Amino acid sequence: MDAELLSRIQFAVTAGFHYIFPPITIGLGVILVVMEGVYLKTKNPLFNQMTRFWVKVFGLNFAIGVATGIVMEFEFGTNWANYSRFVGDIFGSALAAEGVFAFFLESGFLAVLLFGWDKVKPGFHFFSTIMVAFGAHFSAIWIIVANSWQQTPAGSHFVEAAGRMEITDFWQVVFNPSTLDRLSHAIMGAWQAGAWFVISVSAFYLIKKMHTEFAKKSIMIALVVTLVASLGQLITGHSSAETVAETQPAKLAMFEGQYESGPGDLYLFGWVNEEAEETSGLSLPGMTSWLVHGDASEPLAGITEAFETMSAEAAEKGIELDPVADRPSVNFVFQTYHLMVAIGMVLIALSIGSLVLSLMGKLHNFTLLLWVLVFSVLLPMIANQVGWIAAEVGRQPWIVYGEMLTRDGVSEVVSAGEVLTSLIGFVLIYLLLLALYIFLLDSKIKHGPSEKDLIVGGQNS
Repeated sequence: MDAELLSRIQFAVTAGFHYIFPPITIGLGVILVVMEGVYLKTKNPLFNQMTRFWVKVFGLNFAIGVATGIVMEFEFGTNWANYSRFVGDIFGSALAAEGVFAFFLESGFLAVLLFGWDKVKPGFHFFSTIMVAFGAHFSAIWIIVANSWQQTPAGSHFVEAAGRMEITDFWQVVFNPSTLDRLSHAIMGAWQAGAWFVISVSAFYLIKKMHTEFAKKSIMIALVVTLVASLGQLITGHSSAETVAETQPAKLAMFEGQYESGPGDLYLFGWVNEEAEETSGLSLPGMTSWLVHGDASEPLAGITEAFETMSAEAAEKGIELDPVADRPSVNFVFQTYHLMVAIGMVLIALSIGSLVLSLMGKLHNFTLLLWVLVFSVLLPMIANQVGWIAAEVGRQPWIVYGEMLTRDGVSEVVSAGEVLTSLIGFVLIYLLLLALYIFLLDSKIKHGPSEKDLIVGGQNS
């Protein structure tokens, strides 16, 4: 393997491991605001106990998320130096905004959230909880702005004398064509990750008949959040697909394995034979065209046409792109995309069914379903991962769509052996971090919520 492929694998490993934790903290942040708000409204000490317990879990995920996220920023300089020089004026501004306006906001109020229970007034502590949740979302905004600009560059132009992209309109960079769709879709995925985390632990308590009232209330709140998020995921996903059809037709064609231009079929599942350029499986004829354009007979660009057009446009900019050799694995994009969609549908069904049983007060009687809920925590995590994979691999061979090929962004002085060595090192370190995370999380779950938190008046009592 060459330095380019190894660098891509390394970034995928580090980004993928890191991305386990921010979605959980974003989702947990929303749930903490709800729990503490209900406590202040009702003065029910059970909600005080719930908030304090989940704050500890939030803190653990935040810490691991920070530790694993720093690595990626160094990789831009070590493995992707050419890319960093090319987009530093744009990408750097978004990352700087994330650090200044989001990370410091979140981490600053996190100290009050974790350690200020009996040191500040209840209203200010609740304000800190809101600010932490807001900071987590604000951080996601700037990261997605940077990534979305790579997908649909706007508000910038290439300066040949400087050999890099420069900003012409900052707000066009921020609100590039895919920002809002990708942001809303990612936030809904994060809400689901946090909510299913709470559901999983609560279901485990119900199975073991531990902290029963705590678990019933926690799971009720989380089920409401995940139902809203799962339905929101469906809506935002549809909107995002419409944007992809307009801005990245080759990616949409790979999502559905469509090689020839024409009405787009929607595959429920299938397999792409890349040598024969054929896709087989169960499909709904014309459904993709209907979803995107409202007309089942409306033609969509196929993979062949889309890449030929892309190659011609690249040639006008002096970029050499082979419309066949430079394609990513279509079947890989197809399968990851459909896995994301399938999990989304399963989570909607689980959310609705479990919430109905919870409202009826019967959920705790269905032990098999509770076990399903325990392990369902993995589903939104997998969906978040494969969704990003489909989006990132689907824009290949571009690192900045239409402006810079991925192979041109790799550092020239880093060898394959050096990248491989660091990759092995990162894998070992991340395995240790994962083991530590599981150990600490397991100890918190086994300890459970503290009975001392069941105090009338709760904070400052």
